[in-house]
Amino acid sequence: MNILFLGDVIGEAGCRLLQKTLPELKRKHCVDVCIVNGENSAEGNGITPESANMLFSAGADVITTGNHVLRRREVYDLLDRKTGVLRPANYHKTVPGSGVYLVDMLRYQLCVINLQGQTYMDPCGNPFETMDELLKDIPTKNILVDFHAEATSEKVALGHYLDGRVSAVIGTHTHVQTADERILPKGTAYLTDAGMCGGKNSVLGVKKELIIGRFINHMPVRHEYDPKDCELHGCFITVNEKTGEATHIQRI
Repeated sequence: MNILFLGDVIGEAGCRLLQKTLPELKRKHCVDVCIVNGENSAEGNGITPESANMLFSAGADVITTGNHVLRRREVYDLLDRKTGVLRPANYHKTVPGSGVYLVDMLRYQLCVINLQGQTYMDPCGNPFETMDELLKDIPTKNILVDFHAEATSEKVALGHYLDGRVSAVIGTHTHVQTADERILPKGTAYLTDAGMCGGKNSVLGVKKELIIGRFINHMPVRHEYDPKDCELHGCFITVNEKTGEATHIQRI
């Protein structure tokens, strides 16, 4: 099974980048399942039904999110309808939506799980304990985890904790792609951060002038996404669908 995972999509420009490039990318690499983090896909922050539809129309099969997912109330109904848009599974049970989605490919299944870290992040349940509970009921060995977290140490720790129990642990949130892709000793593909799909010469997707100014004068500023020279970041993962073990991971 060939999986394509793309890092945080930034605003309308990021969505349009995927609409332009994703179909050919999927054909070229014989992608079976495409997973996209869309928590910043709406202009100004968060995700909306409109930005989610842009990602699905581009070719995403599942959309994961993170700490910005609940910023737009109009997305709550979409989360509840279980359309393939996830929120972190370790949120409180009263929060709209689910953090688990099962993709049925007829010959096999892929379970996508969305988690959020605790270190330097908004309060949420323990991701390690949440995974222990979730793994009791998942009907397939093919499992990919999007771990939306700030601290690299927390991401690496969860990767090792789940090594041999899931197919892949891919980090998101920092918008900067790391160079540590590897197959862990027990067969789990790992990458600390997939990066982002947004402006190349921005600061984490935001117009650089705005962020530079804030560092200089410490004045609050409304973030505006940079639509110029967008780059697409993520990774390809190959999984043996019979065993759930990853056999290859490659950054893009």
